[in-house]
Amino acid sequence: MGKQAATKVRAGAKGAGAGDRSTPAPTLRLVVSPKRQQILEGMLEVVGDYGYEAASVQKVLDITDLYRQAFYDSFKDVESCYLAALDFGVGRTEAAVKAAAAAEESWRGKLRAGLTTLLEALEANPGLGRALIVEVHAAGPKALKRRSAAMKRVTDFIDSARDEVDTDEAPPGIAAEGIAAGMHSLVHAKLAAGDVEGFRELLPDFMYFAVLPYFGPEAAAKEMQAAKA
Repeated sequence: MGKQAATKVRAGAKGAGAGDRSTPAPTLRLVVSPKRQQILEGMLEVVGDYGYEAASVQKVLDITDLYRQAFYDSFKDVESCYLAALDFGVGRTEAAVKAAAAAEESWRGKLRAGLTTLLEALEANPGLGRALIVEVHAAGPKALKRRSAAMKRVTDFIDSARDEVDTDEAPPGIAAEGIAAGMHSLVHAKLAAGDVEGFRELLPDFMYFAVLPYFGPEAAAKEMQAAKA
């Protein structure tokens, strides 16, 4: 991956995507120092390549070609750096997903555009996916809390589909949680197994799975076929 780790997903415009239901994304401090950004990206690369438990300050320095004091000017240890890198990576990924969804009017269009962007990013850089999704568990409760907040934002967007259906036909609220958890589980399993291909091919099934409870089997089948094109 080299020094370009975690740069496959570019920052995008804010706001488009989840609507008023969404839990606000975490506000990231502007990364003023290029060295700080190098360290954050280097940490994501190290964790993606070696796993959180094997991550070290020295590995980050080896990737970034920075001196030790540059690391400790911003972070006290591996954990604090990884947590900041997690916020950085998740925030940038969410921004790219929302930017892709901004051009779409309907919930289904936004979902398709956002999922396409996410899955293509994982296809291009599975190491980043491992750093942001798989290794969160090894990093402990603070990282897991961040993951839960991100999943809540995904769930809120999915459940905003009920705004486009009749109240009597909307599924129970737990449906959105099940959809988000199911997608996460499949992506997590591929990343944990070391798969580096086939993420984009998940799109048709994801679209069917998400659309079905809100719009029915006919609409779900139509979206699945469209996603295969």
